[in-house]
Amino acid sequence: MTLEILTSDALSPFRHGFFTRRGGASSGVFAGLNCGFGSSDQREIVAINRLRVARAMEVAPDALRGVNQVHSDIAVAAGPDAPAAPPDADALATATPGIALAVLTADCMPILFCDPESGVVGAAHAGWRGALGGVIEATLASMEELGARRDAIRAVIGPCISQRAYEVGPDLKDAFRAADHEADRFFVGGKGDRLHLDLPGYGLSRLRRAGVAAAEWIGQCTYHDDARFYSYRRSSHRREADYGRLVSVIRA
Repeated sequence: MTLEILTSDALSPFRHGFFTRRGGASSGVFAGLNCGFGSSDQREIVAINRLRVARAMEVAPDALRGVNQVHSDIAVAAGPDAPAAPPDADALATATPGIALAVLTADCMPILFCDPESGVVGAAHAGWRGALGGVIEATLASMEELGARRDAIRAVIGPCISQRAYEVGPDLKDAFRAADHEADRFFVGGKGDRLHLDLPGYGLSRLRRAGVAAAEWIGQCTYHDDARFYSYRRSSHRREADYGRLVSVIRA
């Protein structure tokens, strides 16, 4: 099956893609393009899937760079030489032509960044912890260190969990309030004391407050489209043993 790759004009002219699960070699609960070595999928099958992604991005497999994602606010620079092991971080930036930055998600926000003037690109994995903790701003700072200008940077949020699917408890709203005085507007009431968090809306707010040139959400919900996307929360609700990881990539 052909890979399905979602793109945005905002990231032009950089080669990029928010890959769906379609077109991969995995089976079972991972059926499709599972790119997560952290899953319990067969490692050699994940490697095949990642090779397909590298080919789609027209880079060598070792030029597809990622990080060991830990829900942090850490962004690192990716240079010509690949590290022996992916660093603990949740975002990357590079100005090296031919390097493709990759982040994995399964409900969290994948955010791809570019500055067409400087040629600097970035990629971030942002769940609620990372977004609240400042991973978006850390990515922008890392790009600036490589020569990007914040008012020239464009950012696109890929497929992630939407507000109607993201039920949370009141303790999360309290955590947001303590860190961000504008947080209340991203929560709406649910059943009982449950609330629904607008994660992509919050991500867009942080991007715009940070002063980027343009920011948008691609408008796709991972939870409600199981034919195209993996979802940690959906898998949990179904009591499945594990779940796949989507990959989002941008190449300098």
